[in-house]
Amino acid sequence: MSELICLELSIVLWYVYVFTQGAFAPGALGLMYLSGPRDERREPKGLLCARATRALANYVENLGPFVAADLALIVTQHTGGLGATIWIAARIVYLPLYLSGVAFIRTLCWLVSLVGLGMMLARLAGA
Repeated sequence: MSELICLELSIVLWYVYVFTQGAFAPGALGLMYLSGPRDERREPKGLLCARATRALANYVENLGPFVAADLALIVTQHTGGLGATIWIAARIVYLPLYLSGVAFIRTLCWLVSLVGLGMMLARLAGA
């Protein structure tokens, strides 16, 4: 899969993470809170909403470095590696694992995404 397609998929995947969290939020936080100014911080009451919120936060934390590396690969024409594809695949698998509460395999999946990111950086460095 090309780096450009992976970049596009990363945005689609961001929507999936956001909408997944948003699907659980009304039941866990209440519509009045969600439609209001949210001046006070509330912790989600539902287990799935809390997991989806943490999974989304993790995705956002990892999306920035991925986009930076992916754009750098595209701009410098160092494309053709598997790092971006591995990152995308790992992040696709990560969400259902997190929602299901699968602990060790979920962490392994996150580590695989970091390996993909490392492969992207190595390709940028010319390795």
